[in-house]
Amino acid sequence: MTADTIHQKARQDTAFSTNRAYRTQDPDVQALKSASEDGVQLRLHGVDHTARPTWKLRETVTFYRDILGLKLIHTISARGWGQPDHPDFLHFFFDAGNGATIAFFYYIGTDRPEKYLPEDHYFYAATHTAWGVESREELERWKDTLEARGVIVSPYTRHEGIESIYFLDPNGYPLEVTLRLRAIERIDAEDAELTLRAAIELEDAARASGTRMTDIDAVWRRKAALVDAWLEEA
Repeated sequence: MTADTIHQKARQDTAFSTNRAYRTQDPDVQALKSASEDGVQLRLHGVDHTARPTWKLRETVTFYRDILGLKLIHTISARGWGQPDHPDFLHFFFDAGNGATIAFFYYIGTDRPEKYLPEDHYFYAATHTAWGVESREELERWKDTLEARGVIVSPYTRHEGIESIYFLDPNGYPLEVTLRLRAIERIDAEDAELTLRAAIELEDAARASGTRMTDIDAVWRRKAALVDAWLEEA
């Protein structure tokens, strides 16, 4: 069997070329079985990798390997697979600590689609990579060192239990380095459940009436009622 034949067979057998529904069809959560029904507890052991496309091969490698100092630890080079028009590509990985990596796809001979161009909008910034550090000194070292190397870095920003800095890579992808200021406790999980329960109830009601939620105050008011009920039961 020639190398081309082996590649063609792999291309036909891969999950990327058979059942496409897992990539194109949003799940109907109301039709799915919950974990409480089957009693199976699935577990994760951290993030293995995140991946994004790049059309700036040299700049991406230089930035992550030489500017940030992340080790380049693996590269997959392959002919296109899955869809018939899938281009040949490189898939390369940088060490992000504790077994995690940040990875990129470089699709050979393609141009960046307009919908993937960066923009100064919160929808775009919402998809980002956040790396953790373990001390204030480490966070300050990241900010000071990046700025000394010419990277534009945000001011320190606090969000309740974390403090972060932000910057962009050469592709315009947002990156974050964050310090957890306190441990996540049981009360945080209980608060999260009440907050999202309040928001979901309001969203359901808004959909039923053909309207939408307009501000956070309604969520807080609904949550306050849920907290009162929760305290009475506690």
